[in-house]
Amino acid sequence: MKKYFIAGILVWAPMSITIWVIASGLGLLDAVFGSVIQALIAIFPHQFAGDLRHFRELPGVGVLIVVSVIMLTGVMAISFAGQWWMKVWNRLMNRIPIVRSIYSSVQQVSSTLFSGSGQAFSKALLIRYPHAESWAIAFQTGIPAKEVASKLGEDYVNVFLPTTPNPTSGFFMIVPRANTIELEMSVEEALKHIVSMGSVPPTNSSSLTVAKSPRHF
Repeated sequence: MKKYFIAGILVWAPMSITIWVIASGLGLLDAVFGSVIQALIAIFPHQFAGDLRHFRELPGVGVLIVVSVIMLTGVMAISFAGQWWMKVWNRLMNRIPIVRSIYSSVQQVSSTLFSGSGQAFSKALLIRYPHAESWAIAFQTGIPAKEVASKLGEDYVNVFLPTTPNPTSGFFMIVPRANTIELEMSVEEALKHIVSMGSVPPTNSSSLTVAKSPRHF
């Protein structure tokens, strides 16, 4: 019975978690659409409220419309007129107190993460954590700000140390570059290794090697 139960878990666990992640993302998109519909119901006269509620209840229409709006926005954003409007919008958002701090921070993070030229998650590294006798896999996210670098006076790197098995949370750390070991495994392979708590090795054995020999600190 135990053998059959474990075999069943191995079949259903990956499928269930995948469905849960996808459903959560679709639910978030549908919630955005629902908020827009509720705002329209509050703005338009009551004779349109029933039609809007019925439209809101159609299955899948919220996700479809939100994805379509995102795609349309992307097409417009890369055009000449769209870039001009984006500059006007950014200036407007940067003039609003409190909002400008949140907006500019999210905008910079998004641009860094989704830009192919950014340094975010560019390398998988080994760093000493939580003490000098143990190692953890982290991801290089860039280099320290000029003020931080000038205060430290050495060659440091920014790293993100994800938690296991949920890599969406973790720690931002600034560590000396000399105290890191660059791995040859890809960021995706390193992430799988972290999520599996070390039970799933990288795809090929060569990924287990490091780009430079370990150092004695």
